[in-house]
Amino acid sequence: MSTADLADVEMVVRTIATVAVDNEKYFGDLDAVVGDGDFGYSMARGFELVLQGWDDFDRTDIGTFLKKVAVVITSRIGGTSGPIWGTAFLRAGMTAGSADQLEPAQVVAMLRAAIEGIKARGKSDVGDKTLLDALVPAVNTIEQEVSAGHDAATALQAAAVTAREHAEATRAMQAARGRASYTGERSIGTLDAGAVAIAVMFEALADQWPKRLAES
Repeated sequence: MSTADLADVEMVVRTIATVAVDNEKYFGDLDAVVGDGDFGYSMARGFELVLQGWDDFDRTDIGTFLKKVAVVITSRIGGTSGPIWGTAFLRAGMTAGSADQLEPAQVVAMLRAAIEGIKARGKSDVGDKTLLDALVPAVNTIEQEVSAGHDAATALQAAAVTAREHAEATRAMQAARGRASYTGERSIGTLDAGAVAIAVMFEALADQWPKRLAES
């Protein structure tokens, strides 16, 4: 896996934002089954603002860019999604620091920092039927692919498969966090909207990465 630069990071953030906006109804419908149904709406509104302000973000270095994105997300996404996603981008940005280029190990460290931030902010962990149930296994797969010397495209394809498998597996879980947890056993048999969102995002990244390489 080669190094990543600011343009690569921009592509990742823009893809995540586009997925959030384009899938507003889908994610909202999933959340409405046992949640309060605002997940899709909140995500779309926040990431819309990221896309609207795209040209104005400070791009001094990778860390600064990610931290500026985090500020917009935290201040504009409602409910619990804003603090969780904002913390993820903030922790990733803090880990990247003033780097202009990211080694594969740094990318993994940024993802791990984002995960720890989400865990702390959401007081949740793997098994609670949240986005962590797809994100953590996907990042584990990326780390394994990096350790095996595979390129980014291969790593993202593998992570997308892992994320989708684990998102589907949330159907058998009982929610332990969020509004869905109030429904108790009724949450069993439903998909977690956050986990599905992670799967869709990784699938979009796996699709976009070869195009990014062709353009660079």
